[in-house]
Amino acid sequence: MAMPARFFGPRYWATWIGLGFLRLVERLPFPLLLAVGRGLGHLARRLPLPYVRIARRNIELCLPELAAPERARLLNRHFASLGIGVLESAMTWWSTNERIISLSSVEGLEHLDAALARGHGAILLTAHFTTLQIGARVLNSRFPINLLYRPTKNALIAHVSGGSFGRNARSAIRHNDVRSMISALKRNQVVWYASDQSYRNKGAVMVPFFGHPAATNVFTSRLAEMTGAAVLYFSCERLPGSAGWRAIVHPPFAGWPSGDAVADTLRYNACIEAQVRQMPDQYWWIHRRFKGLTPDYPDYYGPR
Repeated sequence: MAMPARFFGPRYWATWIGLGFLRLVERLPFPLLLAVGRGLGHLARRLPLPYVRIARRNIELCLPELAAPERARLLNRHFASLGIGVLESAMTWWSTNERIISLSSVEGLEHLDAALARGHGAILLTAHFTTLQIGARVLNSRFPINLLYRPTKNALIAHVSGGSFGRNARSAIRHNDVRSMISALKRNQVVWYASDQSYRNKGAVMVPFFGHPAATNVFTSRLAEMTGAAVLYFSCERLPGSAGWRAIVHPPFAGWPSGDAVADTLRYNACIEAQVRQMPDQYWWIHRRFKGLTPDYPDYYGPR
């Protein structure tokens, strides 16, 4: 993908420095890369960033059973996980398939094979964990999929990450390109995406997440209804030490769509909640998940 001339202007010089740092770090031995990532995360935790307050509040809301010292320790581990996730993005963009495969395992591909044997495609639902990008790359290294993505506000980073998606996935589909999603499923392909973040557009529904109503996109049920595609959950876990990652394709949801989009989405949320409880530091706590659709909904986060 050719690099547009505008990206070499002063506006993007700081971004180029950051990308250069990531490109250098990506070449490090994996244990050292992890150590650098943890260091970045610990530094970010101590900066006066709004993300720290948001993550702390989300942990309070979703895991109230934890005592205050436990929540504080989880917050620290979470920012270490975020720092590692940034460097895993560099691996997603530039590491070879051989390196990714040597550091990962994928379980449950037989579920994907069985779903595609039906001939109507497969929707692979995942969620916003700090392993989101590397999880897609781990799967793509073994089984080409169509990725849904939302371009970042920084156009240069969007260009770099989009180029990676184009090289390593079957195709990259913008998050709002419903026609391409349907087309891929009708060609009996896999469409992978995460629909668990706050959704405030037309069709949003307040669906409980960890017991709190959260503005949610329930379109997956409609997409499965239109195409006949199977719906499966995909998870990726960063393993202890420098053991890499374990990805799992879970069995298809039985009876999806059920005719009740909220009930279907609750099943998806239950999968996310179970994964969060298993690896709470790796969930994307810095997102303002509990934003309401109307002014009368509680303001959990306060002023920005």
